Amino acid sequence: MSYQAILKTTPAGRPSPNLADYAKACREFRWEQARSVLDGLPGGGLNIAHEALDRFVAAGHGDRRAMRFIARDWTRRDFTYAEMSALSSRFANLLTGLGVVAGDRVFSLAGRVPELYVALFGTLKARAVFCPLFSAFGPEPVKARLGPGGGRVLITTRSLYKRKVAPVREALPQLEHVLIIDEKGDLPEGTERLGPLMEAATDEWVIPPTDPDDMALLHFTSGTTGKPKGAVHVHEAVVAHYATGRFALDLHPDDVYWCTADPGWVTGISYGAISPLVNGARLIIDQDEFDAGRWYRILSEEGVNVWYTAPTAIRMLMKQGKELPGQFEFPALRFIASVGEPLNPEGVVWGQEVFGRPFHDTWWQTETGAIMVSNYRSMEVRPGSMGRPVPGVHAGIVRRTSGEDDPEVTVEPVTEPGVEGELALEPGWPSMFRGYLDAEARYRKCFAGGWYLSGDMARMDDDGYFWFVGRADDVIKSAGHLISPFEVESALMEHDAVAEAGVVGLPDPTAGEVVKAFVALKPGATGDDALALELIGFARKKLGAALAPRSIAFRDELPKTRSGKIMRRLLKARELGLPEGDTSTLESGR
Repeated sequence: MSYQAILKTTPAGRPSPNLADYAKACREFRWEQARSVLDGLPGGGLNIAHEALDRFVAAGHGDRRAMRFIARDWTRRDFTYAEMSALSSRFANLLTGLGVVAGDRVFSLAGRVPELYVALFGTLKARAVFCPLFSAFGPEPVKARLGPGGGRVLITTRSLYKRKVAPVREALPQLEHVLIIDEKGDLPEGTERLGPLMEAATDEWVIPPTDPDDMALLHFTSGTTGKPKGAVHVHEAVVAHYATGRFALDLHPDDVYWCTADPGWVTGISYGAISPLVNGARLIIDQDEFDAGRWYRILSEEGVNVWYTAPTAIRMLMKQGKELPGQFEFPALRFIASVGEPLNPEGVVWGQEVFGRPFHDTWWQTETGAIMVSNYRSMEVRPGSMGRPVPGVHAGIVRRTSGEDDPEVTVEPVTEPGVEGELALEPGWPSMFRGYLDAEARYRKCFAGGWYLSGDMARMDDDGYFWFVGRADDVIKSAGHLISPFEVESALMEHDAVAEAGVVGLPDPTAGEVVKAFVALKPGATGDDALALELIGFARKKLGAALAPRSIAFRDELPKTRSGKIMRRLLKARELGLPEGDTSTLESGR
């Protein structure tokens, strides 16, 4: 397919799905086909920033809108592909002036602001490594990532620096340059203002030769009881970002696209910036945090075509009711999808009722770098299912056969439909992580028998749809039954009073474990003994006595990560008085 073919004008109305024939695509698609669509560097090699920005300028499409930034006060600022290309080149020159060389680590600690995206692509142009951090991190989580990550440069704001970096700066001797985004206000000691440095830099930049296997991104994943892991990704990942954007998100050129993920999370980079731009879409970047009315207004006024958000956000919208969205129209909205944790069936149905189309769940991990399993626009959505593998991805269910003390992990495939096991992928997709930073042994343990082991328990039905069961350490074993927390949570959410549910297994001398549910209620519902008994009875009718919770506890909020995952292990630890482990990605105040 030619480059010009990608940039063809989207036809009036709703374009045909990119993935029209799933079976044919699975038979015929090869990753080399997606790679052939991308330009590559003029002198050879592959660089993410070139594919996301510079190739559009080179092809004469630099005046196309790349990004619209919406400030908290609703002020809007547009950036074309040419402007983003020039700004990122300035940042690359700036880094060179600071002595940054290929492989050096550039960290960001900021919210959704234009400077973060300029820094992302400028860093990649300089062949340095970009590493985003959540702006909600406290000083210790910042130190736990900046230190081991070897960050030489940090881009942040005055306020974030003073509160979250300055207290630990002495413990970060390798951090040479802190670039402050703010144009006004006092400059903290030991920092430099970004604006003047950008103005002094030229926008003339030629991307140096970049090998597809050169390190490009470093994403830290939250640990459980150990330290955060730094997952290494390379420039070749852009091949998967391009293909999955087309296949899983149905991105077309000139689509108005909105991903609500925080840029501190892998989704906020892979699908909040790289994938849509590589596919020629027009990004919406909203500076503000969640607000139901604001979100509906953006979807309506900006004419969003494709929307990618989190199940937590969907549940929060559901909690607000249907009256608010009824005040808006969404004629441009073509495709809506979710990411971050499994989407409860109720959320899929709610999307159909409110937007006239269901939410399409997707599954992937920081380690996979891109969407691996998805529900597609052209295919039936089965509420509660993760969907089917992306063409080019080979997924299966396996069972570990080695003991905990065995030096090597061994597995065997599960071939019978409906049988639970661990979701596994055959290595080889372009965005697969290439290691954990300074933890080779930890990386090797992720692979066995020709599979990448995800740690997620799932089952596959007769038609090849995958269904999430839970993390391997989340699955509840009660009186001989293997119980999926997600299945119980989904059943409880069908009750009119329930906004969110988190389910864990608690030790029991007879059954081994018993199910306990923690429930957050919708406005107007009262969490008393009567409702607890009603919910237990409701779950028993849905699931049967063996799977239903034995007890219910009501909470105003459930602990969640910034990416929206309910932290079941934290619920369990707090209930049993155990150490909470790493809580650095916990939403503040939860």
